[in-house]
Amino acid sequence: MKIVVVGTRGIPDIQGGVETHCEELYPRLAAMGHDVTVVRRSCYVTPQNKIKEYKGVHLKDIYAPRRKSIEAIVHTFLAIIYARWVGADVLHIHAIGPALLTPLARLLGLRVVMTHHGPDYDRQKWNKTAKSVLRWGERMGTNYANEVIVISTVIDNILREKYDRTDAHLIYNGVNKPVPAKDDSYIRSLGLTPRRYVLAVGRFVEEKGFDLLIKAFARISGSNCKLVIAGDADHEDHYSVSLKRLAEEHHVVLTGFVRGAKLNELFSHARLFVLPSFHEGLPIVLLEALSYRLPVLVSDIPANRLACLDASDFFVTGNIGSLEEKLSCKLEGEMEERHYDLSPYNWDYIASQVDSVYRLAKKPR
Repeated sequence: MKIVVVGTRGIPDIQGGVETHCEELYPRLAAMGHDVTVVRRSCYVTPQNKIKEYKGVHLKDIYAPRRKSIEAIVHTFLAIIYARWVGADVLHIHAIGPALLTPLARLLGLRVVMTHHGPDYDRQKWNKTAKSVLRWGERMGTNYANEVIVISTVIDNILREKYDRTDAHLIYNGVNKPVPAKDDSYIRSLGLTPRRYVLAVGRFVEEKGFDLLIKAFARISGSNCKLVIAGDADHEDHYSVSLKRLAEEHHVVLTGFVRGAKLNELFSHARLFVLPSFHEGLPIVLLEALSYRLPVLVSDIPANRLACLDASDFFVTGNIGSLEEKLSCKLEGEMEERHYDLSPYNWDYIASQVDSVYRLAKKPR
């Protein structure tokens, strides 16, 4: 089956949860015999990742302006035209912003699968107009896609209640079983000591809550741990600039965007992983932390409430006092590895589920 994928910035090694999702999923679907093309946004293609194929997945670079307000919609429009031109059997649209153009894809005769990764209109970075557009994108994708995938029960309930879409397919994000790093040369180059730092990972956007984390961590007395935040901004703005300034004032270690061996080291030697987000779909970065058997502390938003976590793993979202108190408790005593049940988050099983959805989408209904 010929599959064209749009809605992601691209793969490989491009920052973002949807990007990580696609980087894991599509090589597996290609290995199952599908002809998969991921359409990448030209503004994220660098000399380091300017390639035509990745692990059996074809990569097509199409123009996208580097402006967050129009980047996704311009690119999605051009990608839909491309999908029609190459005769895609299924167009897979990721996220509700790009899903705004689902009716266009259907009018052009394409069979469409839409994956809803989360209600992006809840993100602080968007203004009132953008949030309205994202809500409309959710409506268009939900109502007009042949098949809809949701990555959490929270999102499934949203579609049931708002649009009476009761046939969405619940397919979780996944995580690989890691090989923990024994080498610690990278973290030591950052001035870090194994098990003596708290790790957070993500993009520098307001809804990740990293400013709250820095302020709460600064209020803890007697800790011999440092705070490390791995990530950066896609689009430098007032928030990301002020966050970096705040981090510098409080001696927080900022690594920039890292993947591969460096990120493996950071996870392997951390004392605690913290995710202070105000908004998530189903955070892959949390699943990654769990796969390293790290103790975790996360905001109590519905998307973070995984069955394998305990009540002590949560703090009240947005509450600096609650975060400070829970951080202090988590950093008392010696670290103990945790063992989590991650069986629902197996990428091979997820790929087989998506394959079944493609076969449904291809059938006339």
